[in-house]
Amino acid sequence: MGHYLRSLRPVQLRLIAAIAQNGKLRLAADACGMTTPAASRMLADLEAHLETALFTRQPKGMVTTPAGDVFVRHARKVVHDLDLMESEFNTHLEGFSGTVRVGAVTGGALAILIPAILELKRDAPQIDVSLEIAPSAQLMDGLERGQFDFTLSRVGVHEQAGAFDITPAWSERVLLMVRKGHPLTAQGPVSLAAMRDAFWTMQDRGAPIHHALELAFHNEGLELPDNVIKTASVVAIMALLRDSDVIAVVTQEVADLLLSPPYNAGLDLLETKKPIIIEPYYVLYPRDRLMSAAANRLRKLVTQRLSAQ
Repeated sequence: MGHYLRSLRPVQLRLIAAIAQNGKLRLAADACGMTTPAASRMLADLEAHLETALFTRQPKGMVTTPAGDVFVRHARKVVHDLDLMESEFNTHLEGFSGTVRVGAVTGGALAILIPAILELKRDAPQIDVSLEIAPSAQLMDGLERGQFDFTLSRVGVHEQAGAFDITPAWSERVLLMVRKGHPLTAQGPVSLAAMRDAFWTMQDRGAPIHHALELAFHNEGLELPDNVIKTASVVAIMALLRDSDVIAVVTQEVADLLLSPPYNAGLDLLETKKPIIIEPYYVLYPRDRLMSAAANRLRKLVTQRLSAQ
């Protein structure tokens, strides 16, 4: 008896639960997607193996016996759990639940990734999203170690690019931000030579934005400025801009953020005679790693936004 009960099929449990709920074999058969004769044979086979009746047949319908009460109570639990498993499993496969771990350089996060995450959360609020904004070298290291599902970052010369699926994103533009009323804002387009002796803040050597500025000065036959505070913190940059005549080296995306309400508190941009461009970043994920449905859904939103630019 115990072995038989443990070997019952879900369709048998679903039929018994449906009979108890509907009170009629025909309605239960319809609910289970089978013919009434097939349902009748299945019920008879169950009762024969259990050596007891699960229902009594009355004029107004079928009523559970004491043994049927026990069977139905557990059958309902199993059927409920199976339905819940199906729902949660389908939700997971369709990318409406799960966890996504993603990293990005600042510009990619502000321009592409954060808007894509917000769109994802509007459609699937139960997805748990983890976002890290960091330099490309740190992001690539995390991607290799499995810390991220995918990143928006640059590929260093030391990386094994062939191990990753690489989708081009875009290049960032370097802008020079100052406080309103800064002495250089009244001069119109400013040359790098005119700013060489000014007070600056920028990321440290090795950062792409630092390299882009270094290359721009080099092309003008100049060394980088000497009076520099090195930081990648947007909060620190905002404090320096508020309290000094510093020139802050920022990307287009950071500038758009700080110059838009409610952050546009007395900031301005210097117009340079030549544009300064940073090398492009990419959407990267390992070729040999299976991406979850939720992560793949976010990646598709990211690539859609990139293609729409």
